[in-house]
This record gives sequence, structure tokens and C-alpha cells, in this order.
Amino acid sequence: MEEIQGLTLRNKFAPGDLGMVASLHGRIYAEEHDLAIGFEAYVMECLVEFFSQYDENKDGVWILEDGPKLVGFMVLMHRPNRMAQLRFLLLEKDYRGRGLGNELMEHWLRFYNEKKYTGAYLYTTSGQDPAVSLYEKYGFSKESTIQSRYYGIPLLETLFRLKT
Repeated sequence: MEEIQGLTLRNKFAPGDLGMVASLHGRIYAEEHDLAIGFEAYVMECLVEFFSQYDENKDGVWILEDGPKLVGFMVLMHRPNRMAQLRFLLLEKDYRGRGLGNELMEHWLRFYNEKKYTGAYLYTTSGQDPAVSLYEKYGFSKESTIQSRYYGIPLLETLFRLKT
């Protein structure tokens, strides 16, 4: 475990983490983007996928806590052909604007480089401008976009790839 700005950053799952991460995504995306409970279910499915194939030599997890409260999260998920996917980057509203996203991205990129991945990508949706700025700052660039109604409302989904 490590301390960042008085918060605890850990890299191992504990009982209850998956449910808290899905709940955090569900609540925040409902409040900030009008996404229905289907989005929370989607996040839970993806977390189960991540956990079921989790390999500590290939996958990274960063869980940011303020005492017992989970306030931030992200993962590096291994994919075929030495590719990595950045997933689930999220911070509670009161913890944004303090550089914590930068700290998480730096941890993610260090792990990515240590494990010698050959490429990385992520998907995001419209309305995520602060996150997009963060991704671009750390070398991701937009590759493609598609219109989607996957979560019940019209969204623009964007694929970003890490420039190598």
C-alpha cells in the first residue's frame, strides 16, 4: 500500500470491492450523465470478466481509499497480443481536481511499461471531457467513434489508443 495526498492506494482486491466499484460507477454516471441502472450492470459484468481472468503478473488494479471509503479506481486489463486496456478510471466528485487522476495514470503507465506491453487502448463516451484531457495528456489519441444507445440514451463512444 502507498499513500497519496493522505489517501491510501492499494493494489489488491478485498471483499466488497467489486460491488463498491460497480455501485460507485452506477451512482456517479446516473447523477452526472443520466445513465440508468443498465450501466451499473454493464460495469459489474466487466468487473467480473476482469476478476475471472485476473493475473497479478499481467493485470494491475489501483484502489484509492479515504479511510474505509473507496473514492477512486482503475485497472489495466491484459488483452491478447501483449495489448493492455485501461478500464474503470473513476474518482468521487469531491476528489477531482487535486491531481489524483494524474497519479493514477502515472501508476498505470509505469505498470504498462514494466510489463512490456506493446500497445494500449480504452473506450469512453461523450461527456467525459476531463477524462479525455487526462488520457490525451498521457499519450492516448482518438482513433474512432460510433453512435450508440447501448446504455439507454444516445451516446458517442470513442476508442483511444496509446501512441507508441
